[in-house]
Amino acid sequence: MKCRILHESRGRMRVRMLQRRMTIAQADKLHYYLQAQPGITKVTVSERTMDVTILYEEKEGIRESVIRSLSDFGYERTEVSVPEHTGRELSRTYEDKLFFMVVGRAVRTVLLPIPLRRLYSLGKAARYIFEGLRCLRQGRMEVPVLDATTIGVSLLRGEYSTADSVMFLLDVGGLLEEWTHKKSVDDLARRMYLNVDKAWVKTGEKGEVLMAVNEIQPGDCIVVRTGNVIPLDGHVQAGEGAVNQASMTGESLPVAKSEGAYVYAGTVLEEGELEIRVEKALGSGRYDKIVNMIEESEKLKSATESRAAHLADSLVPWSLGGTALAWLLTRNAMRALSFLMVDFSCALKLAMPISVLSAMRECSDHHINVKGGKFLEAVAQADTIVFDKTGTLTNATPSVRQVITFGGGEEREMLRLAACLEEHFPHSIANAVVREAEKRGLKHEERHAKVEYVVAHGIASSIDDVRALIGSYHFIFEDEKCQLPEGEEEIRKFEKLPDDCSLLYLALGGKLAAVICIEDPIRTEALSVVGDLHREGFSRVVMMTGDSHRTAASVAARLGMDEFFSEVLPEDKAAFIRREHEAGRKVVMIGDGINDSPALSEADAGVAIAAGAAIAREIADITISADDLRELIVLRRLSSALMTRIDGNYRRIMTFNGGLIALGLLGMMPPARAALLHNISTIYFSVDSMKNLL
Repeated sequence: MKCRILHESRGRMRVRMLQRRMTIAQADKLHYYLQAQPGITKVTVSERTMDVTILYEEKEGIRESVIRSLSDFGYERTEVSVPEHTGRELSRTYEDKLFFMVVGRAVRTVLLPIPLRRLYSLGKAARYIFEGLRCLRQGRMEVPVLDATTIGVSLLRGEYSTADSVMFLLDVGGLLEEWTHKKSVDDLARRMYLNVDKAWVKTGEKGEVLMAVNEIQPGDCIVVRTGNVIPLDGHVQAGEGAVNQASMTGESLPVAKSEGAYVYAGTVLEEGELEIRVEKALGSGRYDKIVNMIEESEKLKSATESRAAHLADSLVPWSLGGTALAWLLTRNAMRALSFLMVDFSCALKLAMPISVLSAMRECSDHHINVKGGKFLEAVAQADTIVFDKTGTLTNATPSVRQVITFGGGEEREMLRLAACLEEHFPHSIANAVVREAEKRGLKHEERHAKVEYVVAHGIASSIDDVRALIGSYHFIFEDEKCQLPEGEEEIRKFEKLPDDCSLLYLALGGKLAAVICIEDPIRTEALSVVGDLHREGFSRVVMMTGDSHRTAASVAARLGMDEFFSEVLPEDKAAFIRREHEAGRKVVMIGDGINDSPALSEADAGVAIAAGAAIAREIADITISADDLRELIVLRRLSSALMTRIDGNYRRIMTFNGGLIALGLLGMMPPARAALLHNISTIYFSVDSMKNLL
């Protein structure tokens, strides 16, 4: 593709694509192509100017690689994976609306004769006055009443230019609020959009085959098990289960599904196993359903936003009363109108939601997906933070150190069987077993019967008519009453199992067959993160794990935890959070597994690591996409900065508008000028609330 470098500095390049015009689809394709190139950290593509700004790493050969990528690119010949919804078209729509709104006002002011301008003003004012009357008929004294009164009084006094200015600024403010809201919802919906690569498809010959979701067609039968995302819409053909449909309906309680029931893509199977006959292929309307759910959900409303809206409406009667009182005391209509022309409600109702939505959007820039403003508020106010250990404080990609066999089992065969069972229920430990099998070139075709997942314990199935179990010590030896194979040598091997590994026990036919030792090193950043969390105001940093007491104590001591709990079950984590609530504390829970889901639901803000189980991401209020716990510090700082901004907005709005009212009452400022300054300040506070917090 031909292009020209317009400007260049260290690590930054701005180029212009040499073409007549650029469509939105072409801009998206170029953006995602360049974003995927190694060494490029950020790309901005403007379809209007056909300019591309590229930020890249300052390493040897990266600049040349960027230039080569640009020259190799072609809209037709280059294959690029572009999301179904990118947000570019939405931004283009609202940019055009704002442009034509401003140009339209300028044209009317310059070209329309005064009589026609007044006729236009009367027609436009009718909408505002009708809305105000409708509020009064419903017994509500809210902001539309104030707007209608301000515009109506201005027209009755013959101040058409003042009425025009008020209506124009209200329109611009409404458009900016709608644009910011829709963009934030769109960003959020795209991050919540289904991201499932593969699914198990039932076939007549091979039993089950793992296939890419985009290759699955309507009519195919897919198998979904506990903790997994349902990748496509369809009817249940066999099986029973409890499905969490929060992503579709906003209702967190699981819904029972059995034969004949309809299930939706993106929902999560909390318990059971379902065979689903696919009805719709990938990408058939789920995005729109998510957008509707977000827009209708109260999750977007923080308590601060609700207070701002309530305060804005409650101030309306005071503004009207102040106007009447000023006229009675001064008998000066100009001074009385100062109360009417200036109010606190517009800025409060506009700036507060924009502050929250902008903060949510800024979170997404840091790979943090927040499902609602109230969760940012909860993070800012929390004093206790609880961590799961495996996959959260430890690396999300643990590895198999060794496989210790018992009863004469062959190491490769035991690992093969373990991978065959574990691949159905992805978790960091399960993924380590599957990766090790792949690394050793071990193929593990389906040999087992129906697989049953026991939350926080393990997996049960049968292989060649032999009962196969894999999971924790508690599950294998205490719940299932399995035994060690006889012999002194077996006992010695068992007693010498390593203490610094997570241990996965495999039993066949009631006898221990193998122990898989998983190296699960602590994340390099974990120690500094725990220290930073204390400095950021968390009084208690707690670790909870299903591991042994000895392992948990070692990790907790190394990380400087205030408290730790070992050998806990999912309900134990949730019970701890309930006790914290009873003690008057606010709690943030960090987890990544199926067994963390009850605690994530119980916490004031549940945070999931994106590499973890699908059900954890679904239930969590916040998801961290980056594989770095330092994003928790960013989240806390963003949340605290948001609360500081909101408090500052309250003070600034009340002080500035109060000053305008005082100047008007003293006769030092005409109502029209006060109204203009009030509306300009409203837009200023709103635009200022869009700025990045960090």
